Amino acid sequence: MDLAGKILIAMPGMGDTRFAHSVILMCAHDGDSAMGLIVNKPATDLSFGNLLDHLKITRAPEGREIRVHYGGPVERGRGFVLHSADWDGETATMRVPGGFRLTATLDVLEALARGAGPERALLALGYSGWGPGQLEGEILRNDWLIADALPEIVFSAPDAEKWGLALKALGIDPISLSHTAGRA
Repeated sequence: MDLAGKILIAMPGMGDTRFAHSVILMCAHDGDSAMGLIVNKPATDLSFGNLLDHLKITRAPEGREIRVHYGGPVERGRGFVLHSADWDGETATMRVPGGFRLTATLDVLEALARGAGPERALLALGYSGWGPGQLEGEILRNDWLIADALPEIVFSAPDAEKWGLALKALGIDPISLSHTAGRA
């Protein structure tokens, strides 16, 4: 099972509060590891403008503003720009199935600060990571639902609505979900 390009939707009974009501876009997944970004938890203490100031990147008058998110508990000081496929970085942009790209180099921030770069983008600080078999175990434990990643949900929907919209895209009413898992 390769989950790259899919989203994970946290079930209500998720035991780890860091992931409660999370929607995670999976960027990479193989037998050794998995990596994804939480796309619905905005950073409350940092704006894109503040980050550019900290990195000494000048924003042009036509420079863009993108949302900054908490991407996960691993390497929280590292930034990742998840973006549309209409832009590739000069040095390293990872292709993510489903028409997404992931760039973790300054060139994407510089492009956005100039008003250029990808049409759709969000910045995540940190990432969500799993070791061998860990994510598969969580899925078997009913911690996560898996769905296709819809760019409209990932990039355009208000953060507070992404979890419910992702469930509704699967045909699930969030109210119908139980906090306890079971097997039929």
